Amino acid sequence: MDRTDLRILDALQHDGSLSNVALAEKVHLSPSPCLARVKALENKGVIRRYVALLDPKALGLGLNVFIFISLKSQVRASLERFEQTIAEHPEVMECYLMTGDSDYLLRVAVKDIDALERFILEQLTPIAEIEKIRSSFAL
Repeated sequence: MDRTDLRILDALQHDGSLSNVALAEKVHLSPSPCLARVKALENKGVIRRYVALLDPKALGLGLNVFIFISLKSQVRASLERFEQTIAEHPEVMECYLMTGDSDYLLRVAVKDIDALERFILEQLTPIAEIEKIRSSFAL
């Protein structure tokens, strides 16, 4: 990977919807070699996919919360059941298996504190694998 590839990646990371012509212009290449480089980066797995970043507030999700989950058991089957269950909840934006005091870190987006309370009490608490739930707010 050279500097031109890095410029292509930087431009696409800022705006993944750039047309090839606009991208080529931005990185000072002609369109054909630019497209070849992008395709090579895709084929190598450097560029895995293109996504749209949504504004949570515009979607009515004004509260961003980090929830730390400790499970009763850390055996593979328990972890898999928890991950499958948590994947069904649209409030969960991200889910990470962690080391340290908690087994999982969830990033959750909800409308407000009432929606958070409902999510914790009605969606998380009934999950049999969960032993402990702690939360922190993003400011």
